[in-house]
Amino acid sequence: MGEAASDLFTGVEIAFLKAHFKNAMQLEEAIKHLKTCADQMNSRYGKIVFDEWAIVNFVNGKPGLIHYGGPRLAGFQTNFKADAAGLRESFLTQKYEVGDFEFTRHGVGTGFESFMAVGDGLYLICNNTALSMDMIAKEPTWLAAQLPFVELSDKFRANPLVASA
Repeated sequence: MGEAASDLFTGVEIAFLKAHFKNAMQLEEAIKHLKTCADQMNSRYGKIVFDEWAIVNFVNGKPGLIHYGGPRLAGFQTNFKADAAGLRESFLTQKYEVGDFEFTRHGVGTGFESFMAVGDGLYLICNNTALSMDMIAKEPTWLAAQLPFVELSDKFRANPLVASA
């Protein structure tokens, strides 16, 4: 391929990347959406649904913490592998598109209850450090509390989060 053709494809690639990132969600916007979602879920549920929200990226199969909101930052990082055990099988055996999410019914204590794909290699981890998803789901208000979570997934599906370089 000649130099002119190479330059042409480089220009197309740059134009594509600019268009792609124009619709991409930035971290500050994602955090704002997370806080709104948490507030709406808690309001509809009548108490805190998830007291721990974290955005992680997976590079070479290893998690890297991008953002954390919750009561145990050090414990979250130290115990990530053990706390993710209930979701590990789903995570490793299925392909998730941005906006897809998964719950485990049996995450107890600090074991993670849910994750959502929010960008390429980026995942939102949601957790209640005191209750299991099974306990949360027993409350009749759980059904209404799920709507903001689904709306959040739609926001990420429309505008995936991008990690800053």
